[in-house]
Amino acid sequence: MNTIDLRGRCAVVTGGAAGIGLAIARRFAASGARVALWDLDEGAAKVAAASLGDGHLGIATDVADEHSVQRATDATAAAFGRIDALVCSAGITGPNTTTWEYPPEAWRKVFDVNVHGTFYCNRAVVKKMLERDYGRVINIASIAGKEGNPNAPAYSASKAAVIGLTKSIGKETAKTGVRVNCITPAAVKTAIFDQMTQQHIDFMLSKIPMGRFGLVEEIAAMVAWLASEECSFTTGAVFDLSGGRAVY
Repeated sequence: MNTIDLRGRCAVVTGGAAGIGLAIARRFAASGARVALWDLDEGAAKVAAASLGDGHLGIATDVADEHSVQRATDATAAAFGRIDALVCSAGITGPNTTTWEYPPEAWRKVFDVNVHGTFYCNRAVVKKMLERDYGRVINIASIAGKEGNPNAPAYSASKAAVIGLTKSIGKETAKTGVRVNCITPAAVKTAIFDQMTQQHIDFMLSKIPMGRFGLVEEIAAMVAWLASEECSFTTGAVFDLSGGRAVY
């Protein structure tokens, strides 16, 4: 593992109790950062935080609830004194079905978590970062947000919205010390696969030229650099981790 210096930095990772979020939290901790894991499952968040060693936090947070996000932001800032990095990893896929058969309530839930949740977290934490004129935000989008996956209209549309939101905030903060970027991974095998049909999983694999799914550690490596001081002249950008799938 290459060394990326995050010593003395304080980071938030949403959806941090498992999957990509936990892998990112582990990489941050290994790089010297203190990490607050925000997760809907408070018990899992605290267990995950304890597994990182001393000085880390597990905070119950419903990213789809703006008041919950604000409470978590205030609690983290009070405990750490500041927030230097935010990774919005919390997300859901929704069902796999055609647009004309898609349940409206499922559509709303996907947008509540993936889009509104990312907005609430960016909104609350960027305010804190601007007070100190320093921060790094990394929003987890998806290759589906660029290409659109069939039978995943809500997920694809929500991740496209995350890309657009990232570009907007990146431009708004460009003349400050805050950098806002996103990544667009192809499929990474985590527990989120439990929300998908096997047919959809097979389709995603068939689209990846490398012929394999991504690893959570590969995602964490890219995010660690984006969270560092060295990511200084890049903002509002989209970074692919797609095994060759992305063509732009």
